[in-house]
Amino acid sequence: MPTAYAILGQVAPLATTETLLYSSSIASAVASSLIVCNRGGTQTTFRVCVSSGGATTTNKDYIYYDLLIAGNDTFIATIGVTLSAGDSVKVYAANGNLSFSLYGSQIS
Repeated sequence: MPTAYAILGQVAPLATTETLLYSSSIASAVASSLIVCNRGGTQTTFRVCVSSGGATTTNKDYIYYDLLIAGNDTFIATIGVTLSAGDSVKVYAANGNLSFSLYGSQIS
């Protein structure tokens, strides 16, 4: 099975809108790094969830919920989340100043 290392997703979502960051369309993927950049000068919060099969988000899906990020700061996490075909990673920003990047490998 070949492995391709890739930027799995990048998005700068609108404020208070759950937004798709990545959806696994192949056999499997491993999301190894999540980076959240606050481009604004004020602190804010964000959420990240992983939904099986791309289902609607429920409480069990959250891996970060209203986590505080300082103004002009970057949050970096090594997460190692495994994803099957159809699984999705979604993000939510309390304001419109956040950028999310997800890095990892796709296995086909």
